[in-house]
Amino acid sequence: MNASTSYSSQVPAGDGDNSYQAVQAKLLTLAQALDSAQLELDQLLLRQKLNAKESEELAAHIGDAELDPVFVEMQNLVSVALGGAEVAVRTMTETAREMAAKAHDTKATHARLYEALDRIRNGRRVKTPRPAFFDN
Repeated sequence: MNASTSYSSQVPAGDGDNSYQAVQAKLLTLAQALDSAQLELDQLLLRQKLNAKESEELAAHIGDAELDPVFVEMQNLVSVALGGAEVAVRTMTETAREMAAKAHDTKATHARLYEALDRIRNGRRVKTPRPAFFDN
């Protein structure tokens, strides 16, 4: 990920505004942040794969140069560690992809359930009870 990216500043904390439009905006912001994170994680995954491959090739070159076997072993350990990091990044990428899809789905479901009600409530000239007022 880009060091200058701050996802926490993109998704506002609980500001108390739970109006239809505010919830839609928050869901959109969340989905876009997850989409962006997914793209950056895809790039990181590619770099991890390349680094692991280069590390493995370096270990072979060290062995070909007939250096002390301890250096070959250390470089192989680096390669294995990079491979493990690649697996972790792949898991994070898939999680970001799933969460982004769920955020987009939640936004669409929220719109389907509450958009008409919001339109009706905002179109009235008189003040109406809050949603769930009569549930008590």
